[in-house]
Amino acid sequence: MTPEEKLASLGLVLPDTAAPVANYVPYRWAGNLLYLSGMGPKRADGTYRPGRLGRDTTVQEGYADARLTGLNLLAVAKAALGELSRIEAVVKLLGMVNAEPDFSDHPKVINGCSDLLVEILGEAGRHARSAVGMGSLPNRMTVEIEAIFLIRN
Repeated sequence: MTPEEKLASLGLVLPDTAAPVANYVPYRWAGNLLYLSGMGPKRADGTYRPGRLGRDTTVQEGYADARLTGLNLLAVAKAALGELSRIEAVVKLLGMVNAEPDFSDHPKVINGCSDLLVEILGEAGRHARSAVGMGSLPNRMTVEIEAIFLIRN
């Protein structure tokens, strides 16, 4: 089953990709590595649910936001690649969580993205990862995640 077929079987649809709002590109190639810029849980209407983990957002809500961010990352990858089956491996994720200083469940939040990538890409979705807390994130979003993918020729 291709990643696109897996998405469809789960009732998931990749969101539309948006043009960057600042001086950067959504992805950059370096040999067979595809670097994806940091993305957040942007909804179809272009908004983000604001929140700070450990204050006004639960781990479950953060997990859902990280999962949505994973869909946004896959949408950019598909735009760059044409088909997701070209992804040989997810090499690395950097997951940033908008969190209170005493919040300690950053990995549980970023699992939303990690779990999605493994669900859609299988073993190719397993990756190295960092999950860290931030004092704030753009648009007051709960998470921002960047990724590095190894691509088949």
